Amino acid sequence: MTVRVWGPELERVRARVADSDHEMHRDHASGWWSVDVDVPHGTDYAFVLGDDETPLPDPRSTWQPQGVHAPSRAYDHSRFAWTDQAWEGRALERSVIYELHIGTFTPGRTFDSAIERLDHLVDLGIDLVEVLPVNSFDGPHGWGYDGVLWGAVQESYGGPDGFKRFVDACHARGLGVLLDVVYNHLGPSGAYLDRFGPYFAGQNDWGPGLNLDGPQSDEVRRYVLDNAMAWFEHFHVDGLRLDAVHALADTRALPILEELSAETAQMSARLGRPLTLIAESDLNDPRTVTPRAEHGLGMDAQWSDDLHHALHVRVTGETDGYYADFAAPGALAKTLRGAFFHDGTWSSFRERTHGRPVDTAAVPGTAFLAYLQNHDQIGNRAAGDRISATISPGLQACAAAIVLLGPYTPMLFMGEEWAASTPWQFFASFPDPDLAEAVRTGRRREFGRHGWGESEVPDPMDPATVERSTLDWSEPTSAGHREVLETYRSLIALRREHPELADPSLDGFRVEVADDDSWLVMHRGPWQVRVDFAAETYEVSASTRPASGAS
Repeated sequence: MTVRVWGPELERVRARVADSDHEMHRDHASGWWSVDVDVPHGTDYAFVLGDDETPLPDPRSTWQPQGVHAPSRAYDHSRFAWTDQAWEGRALERSVIYELHIGTFTPGRTFDSAIERLDHLVDLGIDLVEVLPVNSFDGPHGWGYDGVLWGAVQESYGGPDGFKRFVDACHARGLGVLLDVVYNHLGPSGAYLDRFGPYFAGQNDWGPGLNLDGPQSDEVRRYVLDNAMAWFEHFHVDGLRLDAVHALADTRALPILEELSAETAQMSARLGRPLTLIAESDLNDPRTVTPRAEHGLGMDAQWSDDLHHALHVRVTGETDGYYADFAAPGALAKTLRGAFFHDGTWSSFRERTHGRPVDTAAVPGTAFLAYLQNHDQIGNRAAGDRISATISPGLQACAAAIVLLGPYTPMLFMGEEWAASTPWQFFASFPDPDLAEAVRTGRRREFGRHGWGESEVPDPMDPATVERSTLDWSEPTSAGHREVLETYRSLIALRREHPELADPSLDGFRVEVADDDSWLVMHRGPWQVRVDFAAETYEVSASTRPASGAS
């Protein structure tokens, strides 16, 4: 076979296969190095650059069984026996999404142990499972956003075969799989890309960013696009959630997101099933979800943090930091009507105007994800406390009704459906003691500046933090949790039973709200979803509209 690697500025590259080195030859025009050598499935290999004898993993590795600093292992995709030949895909329309993290979804912390709990999701009424990043990061535990080898599946979860078993098992149960991918930065440990070529261009808030528009950036962009297509083709995933696309530094006339949208559409036609792209964007720019034919970026959907913030403030009363603006009267109703609260308005947190209005006649609600909780909004709190630790089950049910019966694509965070008592805290497990201490200290100082005592911030490197953040599967059937779970099941069942409750049309969608925001009514075709935030006992109901049409 031909072993290849891109290194346009390198003078010498060797492929180290098992214990033998093989000189590689450069194509000067393209910057690609290659050599014909036998590397069967399961064989360790690495690259040796110049006169430095340190072997480096393949930037396009699929398998890193010994970690991100070790050699790669050859992987043959054709060896896996898929059973999902009849799978026709799962579109975003009318779907309910469930976000989960493999390392804390079950005490087993693997794809195989997660498979054992998939029937719970089917019974709940979930359509799409959104999996937090599974690409390789340093250490056995982490959120996944510090990945450095984007095509290699984290070995502690079960490696590439484990992820394929998980996707195959989801498809067997009628569940689609969305995968969270991080193209805006690389993690702090094991990011060797810049030793091969000009992959990096500056820093953002989280680490080195990619060279997407500078000299020799064509192959860097191809690195991203090929990675995305591999998840679709080789791992059978049904969509990608793109982390923090606002941090992608890309000034080209053809943005990489638009290019990704075009290639995803081609791959969808080739595979014969729908493929979905969901962006996380802080820009409040509807062009993100505007079709390419209408000069947009062509994303199928984006997260709507404004809707989360407005809902969070309404049920918790918290108004610190970026929540402050959402305490304005009618903020929740405005955001429900138009997806963005900041649509060209002043943002006190940013100290500038922010956003642009959504053309509700042209953009469907499907294009925006609605959620009461997600990994960021829980995990980036100092103690990682869930909303159920703050509000009553009744208020949580009210918020869930707005998410699940509104016009947007609903998403739940794992354990939310039974008001899990376990927090979801920030954790990592970097083996480098200096890096571990820097992360630990930085985390505590960050929250100390926001009013928390440093002792209140859990040690992210302590294995007990991972343990605390792992779901307790005895809770769904226990008192106090069982009732919340039944409420979520009933709401999802209502959404399925009555198509009007999943209608994504924003044009003409009506929301009534009390002057003091104490109650809210969403009009959904012949139905009204009435939510009373002030009642001592809660009632969430979908009732038929009076014949007169009066509300």
